[in-house]
Amino acid sequence: MPWARELARGLLADALPRRWSHTQGVARKAAEISEIVGADAELLICAAWLHDIGYAPDLVVAGFHPLDGARYLRDVECVGDRLCRLVANHSCALVEAGWRGLADQLRGEFPEPSRTLVDALTYCDMTTSPEGFSVSAVDRMGEILARYGPDSIVGQSITAAQSQILAAADSVSRLVQER
Repeated sequence: MPWARELARGLLADALPRRWSHTQGVARKAAEISEIVGADAELLICAAWLHDIGYAPDLVVAGFHPLDGARYLRDVECVGDRLCRLVANHSCALVEAGWRGLADQLRGEFPEPSRTLVDALTYCDMTTSPEGFSVSAVDRMGEILARYGPDSIVGQSITAAQSQILAAADSVSRLVQER
């Protein structure tokens, strides 16, 4: 896991300090809930550290951070397929990929991993503010809409994925409470 933290730090801390704060919060939350994914706990935590590296200016190619990050991990860092697939599919990425005309590429290169893993990473991401603090999924989606605007691709995607995001957050919350 330290390698994932250091890779994310190197790509985000100086270039995108607010994104780095968010990433640190997502990783903390992943560590807190990792027991719900059993043997995949380390995978979840690594994905939390790496989920937003596609925002790093040097990695932007397609202009869609889940795809750019996953491609970098696969092609440059040569990390395992499951981790790349999890990064590529976090937080209902396929919905936004559809708005961007990238759904076939995302689906073809990085098929969605297990629902529990995707839901867990989505929960961690969508309940962490840009500053790295815990928030409700509803508040996080509201912040995203305010930041990007409801007519932007991101705003339209968040609106379209709202029920999926809330279902993931509810599912993970239940699993955490059961433990």
